[in-house]
Amino acid sequence: MYELGVVYRHIPRPDRTAADGLATLGSATVHEAMGRVGLLDPGLRPVLPSQQISGTAVTVLLQPGDNWMLHVAAEQILPGDMVVAAVTSPCSDGYFGDLLATSFQARGARGLVIDAGVRDTYALQEMGFPVWSRAVSSRGTIKATLGSVNIPLVCGGMWVNPGDVIVADDDGVVCVPSAMVACTLEEALERERMEDAKRAQLAAGVLGLDLYRMRDPLAKAGLRYID
Repeated sequence: MYELGVVYRHIPRPDRTAADGLATLGSATVHEAMGRVGLLDPGLRPVLPSQQISGTAVTVLLQPGDNWMLHVAAEQILPGDMVVAAVTSPCSDGYFGDLLATSFQARGARGLVIDAGVRDTYALQEMGFPVWSRAVSSRGTIKATLGSVNIPLVCGGMWVNPGDVIVADDDGVVCVPSAMVACTLEEALERERMEDAKRAQLAAGVLGLDLYRMRDPLAKAGLRYID
């Protein structure tokens, strides 16, 4: 059961350097580095392609067809944050558009992840404000029912706590628990170094069959070559 009608003003945020470092690695590498956990539903897609960002989560619980709490949340944004919004019941209405984006940008928000709809997508693209959403809809919302800001919530099927780090790009959105940011960054950097080495071998003509030692397992599985 969610806590309603509250705004937590002071949330713990992890080391900014480590949080920012995850953006350079991307969602796939970070997801793998955490042991293939933390990935939000792939139905959350970017409105503005070719973005690769990270930021600390300011969470917002919304009510169906009501974006009141997004306005409340704007006051809690610090530079480097990403707003993560969920709804108490599925809704595809356009909760967020260029006016709220202008407000969020002025506060230093890096983007929005919302398990609902957005609108004004052309303007959002022109502004260069990154958004990952479940839907796009011209249908607007009202401002009448309280939700909450900076409480733990489920967005895209993933539990997100205020202050967790969100990594988002064209491949998807990943939530890194704040306590795991430093170790995830270290593991992700090591994966990146290993992939760079493999990439060099593949570029030199080495086959994945040999690089990953696949030939014996394939033979044991019954693969036959016929000339």
